[in-house]
Amino acid sequence: MSIDAAAFKKGMRHLAASVTLITTRHRELRGGLTATAVCSVSAEPPQILVCVNKTASAHDPIGEAGFFCVNILAPEHRKIAERFAGMDDVEGDERFRDMGEWSTLSTGAPVLKGCPVSFDCRLVTRVAAGTHTIYIGEIVDLVLCAGATPLLYADGAFVHVDALKKAAQAA
Repeated sequence: MSIDAAAFKKGMRHLAASVTLITTRHRELRGGLTATAVCSVSAEPPQILVCVNKTASAHDPIGEAGFFCVNILAPEHRKIAERFAGMDDVEGDERFRDMGEWSTLSTGAPVLKGCPVSFDCRLVTRVAAGTHTIYIGEIVDLVLCAGATPLLYADGAFVHVDALKKAAQAA
């Protein structure tokens, strides 16, 4: 017997995580979503996994393209995180317009400038898991931004790492 979805979601609000933007490009159209369900899988070979809801507009394009980029967002990317989380009415390729500076690495997936790190991945495995698909990608390229700090999400809110450091020092 398992718990209900509402209780699960309430419990998960206590798990702080980096805010990421998962991006891909399929048939010249870019797609992406904001996600926190991301983690490392292996260092040799370097692999990372992302959990994507099957109803997300970028779900199918990631699987069809066979590649994706995990952009770890910085605090200045909050508006981008909100847009890609569907907090406005912009969808698909339109989400990329007028926000952020974009480039590509090896796979051609969109890479957001100024992220602490962006992992460019080739899809190697997918696993159906309830309402989501777990996409596992081998990291084929990356870009690091020295001095950038990650944006976090905890208890239903975006949190800046520097604010947490100041709170810890004050305690």
